[in-house]
Amino acid sequence: MFRKKLIWLIGITLVVKCILSFLLELGNDEVYYYTYALQPDWNHFDHPPMVGWMIRIFTFNLHWVNTFSMRLGSMLCAAFTTFIIFESGVLLKNEKAGWIAALLYNLSIYTSIIAGLFVMPDSPQVLFFALSIFMMLSWVIQPRLFTFLDWILLGLFIGLATLSKVHGLFLWAGFGAFILFHQSKTLSQKNIYIAIAVSIICVIPIIYWNFQNDFITYKFHSNRVTHTGLSWDSFIQQIVGEFLYQNPLAYIAVVISLLKVKRVKFIAKNALGVTLLLWLSIPLLIIFWALSLFNPTLPHWTGPAYISLFLIAGVYWSSYSRKIIPGIIKGAMAFMGVLLISFLLLVFVFPRQLGSKNVENLGEYNPINDVTGWTFISQHFDSLYVQEQKDSIMSKSAPILVNKWFPGGHILFYTARPLQIKVIGLGAINDLHKFAWLNKDLEPLKLGEDAYYMTPSNLPNDPVKMYGDYFETINTPDTVPYISKGVVLRNFYIYRLKSCKKIPESILKK
Repeated sequence: MFRKKLIWLIGITLVVKCILSFLLELGNDEVYYYTYALQPDWNHFDHPPMVGWMIRIFTFNLHWVNTFSMRLGSMLCAAFTTFIIFESGVLLKNEKAGWIAALLYNLSIYTSIIAGLFVMPDSPQVLFFALSIFMMLSWVIQPRLFTFLDWILLGLFIGLATLSKVHGLFLWAGFGAFILFHQSKTLSQKNIYIAIAVSIICVIPIIYWNFQNDFITYKFHSNRVTHTGLSWDSFIQQIVGEFLYQNPLAYIAVVISLLKVKRVKFIAKNALGVTLLLWLSIPLLIIFWALSLFNPTLPHWTGPAYISLFLIAGVYWSSYSRKIIPGIIKGAMAFMGVLLISFLLLVFVFPRQLGSKNVENLGEYNPINDVTGWTFISQHFDSLYVQEQKDSIMSKSAPILVNKWFPGGHILFYTARPLQIKVIGLGAINDLHKFAWLNKDLEPLKLGEDAYYMTPSNLPNDPVKMYGDYFETINTPDTVPYISKGVVLRNFYIYRLKSCKKIPESILKK
């Protein structure tokens, strides 16, 4: 009975996500990760390569590129993860436990939307996290059936999770702690070390790339967690953010099950399986909560920890409630439905200027601007560019300059890609990220060459201050308002930078 319901769950969520993928433009992060696919590498400035490989696969090596194909890999990863979570729940208790855990996974905003729809490194990471957890549970609950090949697969899945985001290494930390305190005899067996070796082989490309690039990834991320002052604000933001990202009612369902964890261990097929899940979740949460006391953090950093917690909640609620869908989970479904419908109405039917109303940064912090506007301005720029090339107003094939990865990603994906215009990164490497490496495949700016600079009002920048030393003149920009249903959501500014007089220095060390 529950397997049929699972098929319906996967099918319905896939259909909804497909519709959303066509309706909503790609966000800042999504268009940025297009650069990973555009220039594949063993690692990138901010993350490992898996998300770029995923985009390459599902866009057929970039021969079929649109919002749907870009997001297709994320949607299919989420669908397969739903199935893996269901099977993990069956291992722990029964099909009902797997069904409830699968529901919670699809009701979490992080796992279902952020990682399950949007193009993010988290998309493949969550899949390989779930596969790794399934393999670990299989070893704990069915040790006699766990083969040498299963150990290799475990090491591979953890390695692939790490190739998605370095968070994947925590799987070995959590599993290692579980073995040390509960199954220490395993440390005398060779299979576990073979599995670790497989994971190490997977992460060699990350280490190799960083060795070639002065370990810039780790320098960048370490700078994000080096503050020393106690900050209760960032801690509260992290906790509240998790509460919202996981869906408030789903979060409460998880907390209730944790408060009853002794009962969960009693009703599960194997109490050690529940203990394993705790090792794979609670320490990860505590680490990031501790970090948030001293540094700004992001709520989705703890997202993978909730996969284990959904399974614990599945076991608890499958026993506590006789209903196919417990009341609190029905509430979570209602919350998700209202949230999605409200957001779509806000974007397409009743838009409002929810952000700044000042001309200087019009539309800043308005969520509508995260998913709309770039198709409009790109069509406008297309006509302008073609006409100005025809009239020789700008030099032939004038590039677009960007100084930061956002809105650089949008400019590259929506504006420059259809016209096959060069996008040259000119700024600090900590602002440009991957764009500094994209420059290596481009012909650099030449003396006497013109260039364009585009910026939306919600991300204000002044090219005169940034690029005034490199060009003879920078013209007053064209102002193009983006208006939806009579509401001016933001302005786009198009600058013309005339006659390069000084060649910018290379951003990357040679």
